[in-house]
Amino acid sequence: MSQSTGSASPRPASQKLMQFAVVGAAALVVAGGAAFYYASKNVKPGVAGDAITVTIKNGACDPNAITVAAGPSTFTIVNQSDRALEWEILDGVMVIEERENIAPGISQTLQAKLKPGDYEITCGLLNNPRGTLHVTPSAVSDAEAARPALRAYLGPLAEFQVFLVTQGNSLVKASQALDAAIKAGDLEKAKAAYQSARVPYKQIEPMADQFADLHNAIDPVADYLEKREQDPAFTGFHRIEYGLYTQKSTAGLENYSTKLLADVTALKDRIRGLRISPEQIAKGAQRLMASTAETKVAAGVDHYAQTDLSDFEANVAGVSRMMALLKPVAVTAAPQVVGDIELRLTDVSTELKALRGPDGYPSYDGVNADTRKVLSQKMQALADAIGKLNAAVGLE
Repeated sequence: MSQSTGSASPRPASQKLMQFAVVGAAALVVAGGAAFYYASKNVKPGVAGDAITVTIKNGACDPNAITVAAGPSTFTIVNQSDRALEWEILDGVMVIEERENIAPGISQTLQAKLKPGDYEITCGLLNNPRGTLHVTPSAVSDAEAARPALRAYLGPLAEFQVFLVTQGNSLVKASQALDAAIKAGDLEKAKAAYQSARVPYKQIEPMADQFADLHNAIDPVADYLEKREQDPAFTGFHRIEYGLYTQKSTAGLENYSTKLLADVTALKDRIRGLRISPEQIAKGAQRLMASTAETKVAAGVDHYAQTDLSDFEANVAGVSRMMALLKPVAVTAAPQVVGDIELRLTDVSTELKALRGPDGYPSYDGVNADTRKVLSQKMQALADAIGKLNAAVGLE
């Protein structure tokens, strides 16, 4: 087992250095003129004690345009709308950070380590116009740019690419079977094909932040759409699930299955061109496990088929594969962290296995609150363990 040849990245700059960077930026503003000043005057330090408050109301963010210095930033998201919502930082189609299921009248805090550049922010429902987030260079970003290459990760990254491609191919094949069953009007065969198609998708879901646009088309949940099940953006797996399990019919699903097949085919093609950095593997796994622990276990997302436990099993299988690929590099530098991750993976897998009977998993609406709480706690412990990996091996 080899150790990374790169050195650990420098620690985040002190508050004094951050303040110095902001002062330097202000000097450039003066030299550059009024236009540059206007773009930069809202720069706020990204320390935990100085969170940037973003209020969402009337389908918009306030402020709608934010500027921060590169490095750690803290955002407090306040929901003043009448719907539960999510807030995301997007780099093109890639989700950088997010907070889900923010209830009306409630605020949640999000911490993000941002690189210089221009990003978008979502403002509640997926249909709402997006705001902007401008991140200026700082001492922190300068230090990150100086980090040496980590050649030891080339092998794991290549293997991970093969894993993603394989799952993408399986997803397309299963979606073809689903499309054929729906168009043949075979309800039971369509249900079986639907479940088969979910497995490969949920295994690659830890990397969904790399293809957020397709993820929002393939797997949107009606809860986050303005008109819920009647919303035109309600497409993909859950729309088909709604037809098969609530309406108990394949009627009217032909267009949705055709679109799903087109979207997963586009995803398969995109996967082949993904360029994933080593830190994104652990980050994607941690984010999905944390999101599952915080919201999905309690409320579920497969509202019509009640097959959430199968989804969780596939998610954990994907995360387990990701951690196994990183282990040969990480175990020498961070044996305790790697050991803790493996322990937590075993805990979650054991908890899921205990719920599985001879005929498979029970309907999720039959899983009581106490059992869901235990499962949530174990998934959160796994997320916390994975969250320590990047720092332990010098990737942040």
